[in-house]
Amino acid sequence: KHNDLDEVGHDTTHHTFFEMLGNWSFGDYYKRGAIIFAWELLTEVWGLSKERLWATVFRDDDEAEELWYEVTDIGPGRVSRFDENFWEVGETGPCGPCSEIHIDLGPDACDSIGHTCGVEVEGCSRFVELWNLVFIQYNRDETGALHPLPKKHVDTGLGFERVVAVLQDKSSNYDTDLFTPIIDVISDMSGHDYYGDERGTPHRVVADHARCLTFAIGDGVMPSNEGRGYVIRRILRRAVLYGKRVGLDEPFIHKLVDTVVDLMGEAYPDILQRQELVKRIILSEEERFLKTLDRGLEILDNSLAQLKVANQSRKPKASVSEANILPGRQAFELYDTYGFPLDLTQIVATEQGFTVDEVGFEQAMAEQRERGRASWQAAGGPGEEIYADVYQEYGATEFLGYECTNAEAEVLALVKNGELLSKAVEGDEIDVILNRTPFYGESGGQVGDTGTISTADVTLQVTDTVKPIPELIVHKCKVIKGTLSPNDNVTAEVDIKRRKAIAISHTATHILHNALRTVLGKHVAQSGSLVEPGRLRFDFSHYEAVSKEQLKQVEQLVNERIRECAPVTVERMSLQEAKDKGAIAFFGEKYGDSVNVVQTGDFSMELCGGTHLKSTGEIGLVKILSESSIAAGVRRIEALTGEAAYRYQQESEEILSELVSLLKVSGADKRLLIDRVQKLLQDNRDLERQIEQLKREFARSQVGDLVEKALVVDGVKVIAAVLDNADRRELRSIIDNLKNKLGSGVVVLGSVTDSKPTLIAGVTPDLIESKGLKAGDIIKDVAKIIGGSGGGRPDLAQAGGRDSTKLREAIDAAAEIVGKYIVT
Repeated sequence: KHNDLDEVGHDTTHHTFFEMLGNWSFGDYYKRGAIIFAWELLTEVWGLSKERLWATVFRDDDEAEELWYEVTDIGPGRVSRFDENFWEVGETGPCGPCSEIHIDLGPDACDSIGHTCGVEVEGCSRFVELWNLVFIQYNRDETGALHPLPKKHVDTGLGFERVVAVLQDKSSNYDTDLFTPIIDVISDMSGHDYYGDERGTPHRVVADHARCLTFAIGDGVMPSNEGRGYVIRRILRRAVLYGKRVGLDEPFIHKLVDTVVDLMGEAYPDILQRQELVKRIILSEEERFLKTLDRGLEILDNSLAQLKVANQSRKPKASVSEANILPGRQAFELYDTYGFPLDLTQIVATEQGFTVDEVGFEQAMAEQRERGRASWQAAGGPGEEIYADVYQEYGATEFLGYECTNAEAEVLALVKNGELLSKAVEGDEIDVILNRTPFYGESGGQVGDTGTISTADVTLQVTDTVKPIPELIVHKCKVIKGTLSPNDNVTAEVDIKRRKAIAISHTATHILHNALRTVLGKHVAQSGSLVEPGRLRFDFSHYEAVSKEQLKQVEQLVNERIRECAPVTVERMSLQEAKDKGAIAFFGEKYGDSVNVVQTGDFSMELCGGTHLKSTGEIGLVKILSESSIAAGVRRIEALTGEAAYRYQQESEEILSELVSLLKVSGADKRLLIDRVQKLLQDNRDLERQIEQLKREFARSQVGDLVEKALVVDGVKVIAAVLDNADRRELRSIIDNLKNKLGSGVVVLGSVTDSKPTLIAGVTPDLIESKGLKAGDIIKDVAKIIGGSGGGRPDLAQAGGRDSTKLREAIDAAAEIVGKYIVT
């Protein structure tokens, strides 16, 4: 949450990234065991003084309070009851009372005068929560009622950073060896020493955020303008802003990645593998933000300056305090558009004698959140909950598609517009849920299967197959013939040709992934894909554009793998076994305890639930069409596969042959075609230059005739004419010549190019002074006739319009319009 984020660095307890220790019990030990284990670890293993430890329990949890005194030697009166000690994941679902363990950091840590605080004082820095023991024993239903669970569970959480601070006898998490190496580097780079008070806020913010960014981007979360990517972008920008407060005006956060990896890479080898990628992405983001940062500061300064001006014009003093407030919506705009955290806006405002309307800020934030929620709900579509009901009643759909493409099945449910149907008749468009199916539901980037569901008297066309919830396969159908009802026995048959084309693209995707890692480096990781018949789209992490030569190498390697006719095997195994074998998991995918491992030759092994070929040779051909950027640090390749790639090659060959024939290129070396095209292009450029030269010469030849035809309006010479096919540049050149020839006068010229009318007016300097004539005034009135508008300087102005048929009328009216503006 933004308000939590704004706390990070200002205190010693909030973090954007932290490690959580914990222990769990599922139907095994419960309150007694959890309390015994926690007390033993804290007092016997880590050696914390029992005199410093306090416990809290839920207000009605007699059992927990009795156990604390029974199974531990916690001091008398050191167990307190609180209403807040009840944990729940949401409005409904598993929940239960909890017991927190607090440690007394001593009187020096107390925030209150007289050191009279205690565990019960909210926000007291002296008593810090270490461990939360959650006893999950209820399920809360939609009415709010609590129902005992058949088995009770334990879920505990112990903040690692906080524990380390206690064990190292530090008053701040930032003073532990988890942070000090990073803070030392920040001090060296900035030349500003670190202090534990408010002066050290920039160091704390940057150190915390560097850890968060290293891990988040290393996990595949790329900075963007939506979802979790937006959170990461805000965190990075906040670090940049605080860095500037200690003189770090150039990109610097990427340099801290090495220190974070040195500290944590042994425990988390993934960040070690992606170290260079993370640095490149952070550097790119820093550079981009620094370009907009000055603009944001300029907007803030201007807003405050305008408020100061408004204050000076106010009637005194009663309204001064009210006027010295920056509106919350302006602060939110800075926050949302330029990444300014609220606290930085407050700092800048305070320095200039202003405060920020936090209520207005919160309101703008809430409105944006509500818009996002409404958008999310709209995207979900109506009636999605019906699938959860079907799943609750019938369980997971048995997927048979790895073994076969047709199967007998039973209709479990028919759904239309979020409601269950008792039957579906000819013409109905419905969702069909079967107990078993060979149809693959869209997931993992692979599109859903199509085909038919039928009986002797009924035929349904399956137009798509989806998985609205992970284990439920839903067939999108249109009833072509007959009437279908739940409990009917049907034959489900997949479109084999289409399934094969999809499998070609999916296996090709795995080969492409391997080729990219081979050519570009092991930092490449899939971040999204689309697999459909004859085509694939593959998104991957990489910090720069793939060069033409690299792309050529990738395509060549992919097709070499195809020609090897390497075997493709799919093996079911445990997730841990797959990881031990080195199988690559795709970012964003959720895996169960048992997974499919797709082995492609001896060069690719990936976790994948999609459908595949038996041999790479079945792919035939892959042709890369494009490579582009879709986000910071994320690239996209689009390619054709199989028959579609072959047809593309054929069409390209046919086009090439036609060009060879048209351009009369002889010989077998079609590369001569390039020379011929380059010569044609150069000839064309030469001809265009000649045409431009002829136009200018023609325009100059008209100057004399136009001068002779000049009208005189109240003593002012006026030339108004339509010139054929003259562009704006030519018109301006002619006007300059005419003004020189006239010595004193007004010129209005018009032309039509590409069906669009253009008008330009010029006034000599003497008439601007003596007659008050301005080209801008004249052109505005003339342009109205052609349905346009314009403007410019007093000596030269131009306009465009919509109605070219009225250009002659506009030019004919020019002399009268000039007369209207002559000051006599």
